[in-house]
Amino acid sequence: MAFAASRVSARRLFASFTRRNVLSARAQTTAATPSVFPPVGDLKVASESPPSTLPDLMLPDETATDWSKSYSGLSQQAFSKDIADVLLAPLEPNDIEIKPDGLIYLPEIKYRRVLNRAFGPGAWGLAPRSETNVGPKIVSREYALVCHGRLVAISRGEQEYFDPSGIPTATEACKSNALMRCCKDLGIASELWDPRFIREFKAKYCVEIFAEHIPTKKKKKMWRRKDQPKLSYPYQE
Repeated sequence: MAFAASRVSARRLFASFTRRNVLSARAQTTAATPSVFPPVGDLKVASESPPSTLPDLMLPDETATDWSKSYSGLSQQAFSKDIADVLLAPLEPNDIEIKPDGLIYLPEIKYRRVLNRAFGPGAWGLAPRSETNVGPKIVSREYALVCHGRLVAISRGEQEYFDPSGIPTATEACKSNALMRCCKDLGIASELWDPRFIREFKAKYCVEIFAEHIPTKKKKKMWRRKDQPKLSYPYQE
């Protein structure tokens, strides 16, 4: 019995010694190994992110002018002489076209070229003043011409269409029509509304001919420029 008791006592002593050694080794390892994470007291909560240098496109600009209602800058002052010279320059005869019914006109793209030369690309634009009005056969919308941040003119453009699928194209043509009408207030191509100029231009550069509509064999008077080729199908001179 005494021998058995001594063996139990020895086992308990050995287990206690082993446990102390393991705990001591763990403590030394923890102290020697730097922690990957900083102490909780040293943690800092990140503040708000630094402001972005890009503009916030989602927020409306409260200083922007609402050109659907505003008349800002209208008749405020005259444009500079350099700009006026470009706007009021006489038309080149080669730029003017004539329709078969005898109406002379300046192609829409050439109005844009005059505005670009006068104000610079990006310094002028058309601002809608109303919703697009789609009727049974015609599309119309009111636009404002804005140059150098000033309202210059307001006009309603219109364009016919013959099929619902042509409404998008008619809407774009409506905008171009409004641009040409607004440009009258700037004096661009003002000759085209001068009856004397129209008569002289047609007499000098155009010719009126009899043309036959080939499918129906009907004849009627039509106009074309003298320097253009003869009419093509479905008409024949």
